[in-house]
Amino acid sequence: QVQLVESGGGLVQAGGSLRLSCAASGRTFSSYVMGWFRQAPGKEREFVIDINRSGFSTDYAESVKGRFTISRDNAKNTVYLQMNSLTVEDTAVYYCAARRFDVSSYKYWGQGTQVTVSS
Repeated sequence: QVQLVESGGGLVQAGGSLRLSCAASGRTFSSYVMGWFRQAPGKEREFVIDINRSGFSTDYAESVKGRFTISRDNAKNTVYLQMNSLTVEDTAVYYCAARRFDVSSYKYWGQGTQVTVSS
């Protein structure tokens, strides 16, 4: 069982930056691929970015390419999402998620943190 708790959301002006954190419980954090998803009002949840167990490989949505980066600290059981050059289209609830490296679907989800970008 893995519990995920996001933090760091808030209100920011367009062009600004935010860093989200996701703290995970348990002793097997390094066994999990970690991802960030988001859901904007009236839209389906979408994949944003993920990072493999070692932290050396990431995948991301085209909409965040060059603006968002993900990192992890396995010693601290934490994954980070650095968001730069934010636009109003980035406004959403951001969710942290975890999946075992040998499965394709995310099993564990955080409660989400709101990110609002104002124009």
